[in-house]
Amino acid sequence: MPIYFGLLLDALLGDPKGFPHPIVLVGKIIAAYERLFYPKADKRRAGLLFLLAVLAMVAALVLLPFVLLARWPLLQSLFGIYLLYTALAWRSLKDEPGQAIKALRKGDIPQARRSLAMVVGRDTAELAPPQIIRAVVETIAENTIDGVLSPFFYMCLGYLLWGLPGAALLAYLYKAINTMDSMVGYKNSRYFDFGFCPAHLDDIANFIPARLGALLMLLAGGMLGYDLAGGWKCWLKYRLAHKSPNSAQSESVMAGLLGLQLGGPAYYDGRLVQKPFIGSARRAPAYDDYTKACRVLNCSVLLAALIFGFIYLGVLVL
Repeated sequence: MPIYFGLLLDALLGDPKGFPHPIVLVGKIIAAYERLFYPKADKRRAGLLFLLAVLAMVAALVLLPFVLLARWPLLQSLFGIYLLYTALAWRSLKDEPGQAIKALRKGDIPQARRSLAMVVGRDTAELAPPQIIRAVVETIAENTIDGVLSPFFYMCLGYLLWGLPGAALLAYLYKAINTMDSMVGYKNSRYFDFGFCPAHLDDIANFIPARLGALLMLLAGGMLGYDLAGGWKCWLKYRLAHKSPNSAQSESVMAGLLGLQLGGPAYYDGRLVQKPFIGSARRAPAYDDYTKACRVLNCSVLLAALIFGFIYLGVLVL
């Protein structure tokens, strides 16, 4: 099945090096349409038009090659698998934060801070080793949903509805929505109105995958022998701790499973942002927490793949 080929390629290779990455193109489309629509006076309406234009362009760029390659099914399949592979961030979600942990293990705190700055938005120049480890675990926890389980959910849904073109289409529409939110979904003077529609659509798109993903992470943590009861209690208590209805879902599970306290105030561009703590600090963060977080990620993805396989077989039988 093409979805499993895409998943396997991501697990083995990570982000393609030296090849054009479709998500980079999506980011350029978003930036170009922002320049086009932002000058309009009615920022809320401009943001809606911007959103629709981006989604229409992404849909066209995904589907047009399927039409052009219709006479060459093998090329069509290879193109679709490549799209699915590049829509996932399973390997890179472990490798990129892991660079900060590698530097910490060598005692190179400045390099650990620089490596962390490549994957998080907060200021890292003054972070101590425990704070760096905590930020790494938070990054893996949050992006288990955004970077892996949510796009996987949509490619599975699309595959059930319309085969490989449907899988690629829904996966990339989701990635476009998520990337728009990361680029314009800020509640500041520039983007409060313009980014209103993209930010809220991202909340809607992630609503079901975030909750299903949190439950998968709980199941994965229990299978790995981590604190399942603690993860369940922490999820019930802190799953809505952030302003976004989705971002604390996976963080609360990870905090409870590992017995850590995540979240809390952080500096962004030199400004202190008050964010709620998630979980109880039963112990200080340790190097091994990175490994445990990666194991939860791995097991969650494999469980998702297994569950989809059973669903797909059930659909075929019916």
